[in-house]
Amino acid sequence: MAATNLFMELALAEARSAGERGEVPIGAVLVLDNTIIAKAGNRTRELNDVTAHAEIVAIRLACEELGQERLTGADLYVTLEPCTMCAGAISFARIRRLYYGAEDPKGGAVDNGVRFYNQTTCHHAPEVYSGIGETASADILRDFFQSKRSED
Repeated sequence: MAATNLFMELALAEARSAGERGEVPIGAVLVLDNTIIAKAGNRTRELNDVTAHAEIVAIRLACEELGQERLTGADLYVTLEPCTMCAGAISFARIRRLYYGAEDPKGGAVDNGVRFYNQTTCHHAPEVYSGIGETASADILRDFFQSKRSED
């Protein structure tokens, strides 16, 4: 469990960095054989790319690092429940385990919304562990959006 907490702490650090850049503060860390192969925060505004969610950026970096399209055996730590797009990418990348912090009742697609991995059309479903660093993940998001509302 200590390694799980360490990797989620690194994902939280990526989320905080994303928030400091004006991005929605979500962070992700990809781990293979207990070694970090990629980490990222949201970059949608920076790159003007709606697909540049933390999970997608981390998957792209990891695939580039390993020189392959699949991440079989890798574990993903992300601070917020993935959306449908990210859940699909996680499935296609064949990620072994997904650990996420806060649930996303509005946009999540793992335990909320479409429940992507429960669909018969899903090719690969990772093991899912939710609530890892949940309070810290939710606090980062809540603080970010409160500060944005106070700017308006």
